[in-house]
Amino acid sequence: MILHHPADDLLLAVAAGRLSPGPALLLDVHLAGCAACRARLRLLNAIGGALVDEAPPQPLAADAWEQTLRRIEQPHGAAASATPPAAASVAGRLLATLRLPAGLHLPPSLRACTTGGWRWMGPGMHYARLHSPQDPAAKLFLLRIGEGRSLPRHTHHDVELTQVLYGSFDDGRAAFGAGDFDAADDSVHHQPIVASGGECICLAHVAGGLRFDGRVARLVGGWIGM
Repeated sequence: MILHHPADDLLLAVAAGRLSPGPALLLDVHLAGCAACRARLRLLNAIGGALVDEAPPQPLAADAWEQTLRRIEQPHGAAASATPPAAASVAGRLLATLRLPAGLHLPPSLRACTTGGWRWMGPGMHYARLHSPQDPAAKLFLLRIGEGRSLPRHTHHDVELTQVLYGSFDDGRAAFGAGDFDAADDSVHHQPIVASGGECICLAHVAGGLRFDGRVARLVGGWIGM
């Protein structure tokens, strides 16, 4: 059962196409597994369409039709040259080589990402940096934390988005299980602790970096790129 969902402002940004590729990827993953948020997004899209219908008509430029056709044709050509099907297939295989728990299948939205694989970040803790073809510089991570382990206590320079893929954790505010989504900003100061019963794997996008309390944690966070 999914208990934690993206706020309406994030869903509105999805509907309007305003999210950058990193956050948009996390929303895609959540929406793929959450029927309630898909229904909410359909409602927001319908409201937006109704508002457009009620807006007063605006005059178009004389060459508006030609410009529209050019814009339709251009992205397809750019996309084909930037990410040929063979490259996308190889990228999917690279991500599929991650050793994952039985029963965990990576969401389709992640299959075009590349990664260097799991890297050690502390006892019982590993991370994998993901590179999205839409924005290779986006700070996207898979975090794999062992049973009973915890991330160092921290807050955020900007917003950290987290989608739980497997297992669960509790950060003092609430418990988050598979399918749950969390958005934490500089008003949140927490320490996620993985529940008993197994490890936890999350997808995270970190905007602006994390502010760890401890000096060692800050050094490790800087080394990782968080």
